[in-house]
Amino acid sequence: MNPKRTIKSILASALLLILLLPAYRANAQDKVVDQIIAVVGNNIILKSEVEEMFIQQQAQGITSLGDMKCEILEDFLVDKLLIAEALLDTNIVVTDNQINQQMDNRLQQYVAHFGSEKEVENFFKKSIPEIKAELRDVMRNMLLSNQMKSKIVENVTVTPSEVRFFYRNLSEDEIPFIPPQYEYQQITLIPEIELEEENRVKAQLRDLKRRVEEDGSSFATLAVMYSEAPESRFGGEIGYLGRAQLDPAYAAAAFNLRDNRVSNVVKSEFGFHIIQLIDRKGERINTRHILMRPKVAPEALELAKNRLDSLANIIRKNDLTFENAAMLFSQDKTTRNNGGLAINPQTLSSKFSAEELDPDISKIITSLKINEISDPFQTIDPTTRQTVYKVIRLVSKTNGHKANLQSDYQHLAELYLDKKRKDVLEKWISTQQARTYIRIDNTYANCNYQFENWIK
Repeated sequence: MNPKRTIKSILASALLLILLLPAYRANAQDKVVDQIIAVVGNNIILKSEVEEMFIQQQAQGITSLGDMKCEILEDFLVDKLLIAEALLDTNIVVTDNQINQQMDNRLQQYVAHFGSEKEVENFFKKSIPEIKAELRDVMRNMLLSNQMKSKIVENVTVTPSEVRFFYRNLSEDEIPFIPPQYEYQQITLIPEIELEEENRVKAQLRDLKRRVEEDGSSFATLAVMYSEAPESRFGGEIGYLGRAQLDPAYAAAAFNLRDNRVSNVVKSEFGFHIIQLIDRKGERINTRHILMRPKVAPEALELAKNRLDSLANIIRKNDLTFENAAMLFSQDKTTRNNGGLAINPQTLSSKFSAEELDPDISKIITSLKINEISDPFQTIDPTTRQTVYKVIRLVSKTNGHKANLQSDYQHLAELYLDKKRKDVLEKWISTQQARTYIRIDNTYANCNYQFENWIK
């Protein structure tokens, strides 16, 4: 095996490869006479695919300590194994909505990189609809590959004794460096919406419902035009979800719908909706919706800021603890019952690195002293996308250091879990190599592959 390449780098490269291959084909300068250089089960890999990827990686300044063409081919080989197995698994399903979301995310990344949709079209020498058409199968394969990888490692766990053993056998150079970490509490106030503004939004949604039911307008088209939800570009479709995955008010209305009927106006923590049922599969439904959020008046913003400023001053005077103030006044459901203590969704601990924090919080917390309370600041709630005001209190700060079991058990557990998952994935690939018909052209027979059994 090539020690310079890990399974993680192979899979990451494979993902990049299947995402960008259509662009490479569109921009390759030299026409390559095609030939089949590898067969994996019923799937083939063409010489042009490897050559075009090689040209593009050179153009991007990507280098390798090994043979880049060999590495590109192995990326293809691994991906073909994952996709082939995913297609045989009836529990792995990729929906049109998932594909559309991935295509949209990819196009947004292209636009962010090149500056505009026009520049994207100029680079690919294709229109946006043509690019999306080419990306459809690519996105589908990426989703199948990701789901297959997740299923392979879904039952992998670690025990405390395994983590301790893992840590004690790390060399000094292998012990990870932990960046500075912060624990903080927060109190959140949501500016009040005027009743007149709520009524305006509800009236607009009722008119859209009327246009669908009486005038025959397309709900999906109206969602694209009027909805403030991220999925509006997909006609408001959110895909198959169960009750627990939906806002309770949204779920109650959606699960009572029949056929393609449109709900009355529904108020959720995200705003106001009208909902249309698309399909039902057991306890999961696919719906589309139009979301509108009432606008906050400047006076309401100022009032929320002033109320929070007064509350912070009361806490600073020790007339009320931060914990009690959070439980009594904070409108953030995820932290108020925990005394305002924020939990890192990535690690489920209360510690955050600066990179893991919301940018609005990060720029404030790094200048606070332990137990210091910030001034009120305006930010966007990451879940509801509402404008809110917050104050935060720095509970603790841990300086950067080499990991140890006492302070960084969770980080070490995640590190070892990643290692176990990598080992399981490598074993799965080796097993699939033995089970699958694989043929590689002699021109690639002497590659220094990460996995040794491609050549049989």
